[in-house]
Amino acid sequence: MASSVSVIIPSYNYGRFIAEAIGSALGQSLAPAEIIVVDDGSVDDTAEVVAAFGDAVRYIGQENAGVCVARNRGVAESSGELIAFLDADDIWEPTKLEKQAELFERDGRIGLVHCGMREFDTDTGETIALHTDGMEGEVAVELLLWERPVIIGPGGTIMVSREAFEAAGGFDPRQKCGEDWDLCYRIARQYRVGFVREPLVNYRNHGAAAHRNVREMERGMGLFYEKAFAEGGPEVAALRRRAIGNYNRVLAGSYFRAGQYGDFLRTAAKSVWYRPAGIGYFAAFPLRRLGKTS
Repeated sequence: MASSVSVIIPSYNYGRFIAEAIGSALGQSLAPAEIIVVDDGSVDDTAEVVAAFGDAVRYIGQENAGVCVARNRGVAESSGELIAFLDADDIWEPTKLEKQAELFERDGRIGLVHCGMREFDTDTGETIALHTDGMEGEVAVELLLWERPVIIGPGGTIMVSREAFEAAGGFDPRQKCGEDWDLCYRIARQYRVGFVREPLVNYRNHGAAAHRNVREMERGMGLFYEKAFAEGGPEVAALRRRAIGNYNRVLAGSYFRAGQYGDFLRTAAKSVWYRPAGIGYFAAFPLRRLGKTS
């Protein structure tokens, strides 16, 4: 017998998108047991849009407290054995819940299942990129090291068991960016991860996306690493220099693309300090970036 699935949709001023998100949840081949929208203090028409769906969707309003608090509130108010998170500006393919739930049924050691993602332009609808290079199995070390794609777009691609979510302690409200990565790591430390190698989530690329704030990303992921190394024991501590070096390389690239060149130089220097072997990457960086933009 298939497990019941609760769908949690946090929203902050996404009334213009949320109807399409809810529609994609209602259109699943595996019908969710419930769909819960947590409105995180929106001042647009989110409440009215959700109300139009009637009893098919449960609406919870709260004062603005951030996406972590909204998601945790949704989980606390839900009852499903499995929990799927849907960002209010994303759209699911019809078989997403069914294909992810199947992996939980096959392997009781799994605590989280993610899937591939299609990134699309919000104005034209055209595909920007397909992301299907995720990993499965024991992936905690890979999440720590940032050396390859591991869990794709975890804000809207993941389904977790209630047991795993509660064992990990839910989302950390202190984080405004990287909170989904942090949760996935804490679950992966205790459970196996499953992966459906199909783009079952349509991710809307637009300027309001939280990940575009690189400084907030640096702060949030800094907290992630602080916790990971404090709590992980000697085997995790041994990976510290490699992980911090790799992550600052990612940060440097993000700052460069954002045109924040002082921060680029700062994080590039930090990356090389922690991983001297990466100096070749930065030596060729200007030419590599020039090649991508020409």
